[in-house]
Amino acid sequence: MKIKPLSDRVLIEPAKAEEVVGGIIIPDTAKEKPLKGIVKAVGQGTKDEAMVVKEGDTVLYGKYAGTEIEVDGQKLLMMRQSDVLAIVEE
Repeated sequence: MKIKPLSDRVLIEPAKAEEVVGGIIIPDTAKEKPLKGIVKAVGQGTKDEAMVVKEGDTVLYGKYAGTEIEVDGQKLLMMRQSDVLAIVEE
């Protein structure tokens, strides 16, 4: 299924949570929610706000930002561009 966000929304694939720290396996309930992800799709923007992020960008976002959705068994986040804190340049 292909999803095209509307307006100033961004579809993000969150990075995987760290599972092993110093040889200790962390259970799912204690894992820190990832704050980094890859942009999968972007909307066209609004008349007041142009889209700065683009597909393929690695971004940082707030801990409780966005709405979690599941598409074809994959968990994704849908959020407004204003919820994105920064673009990571590597």
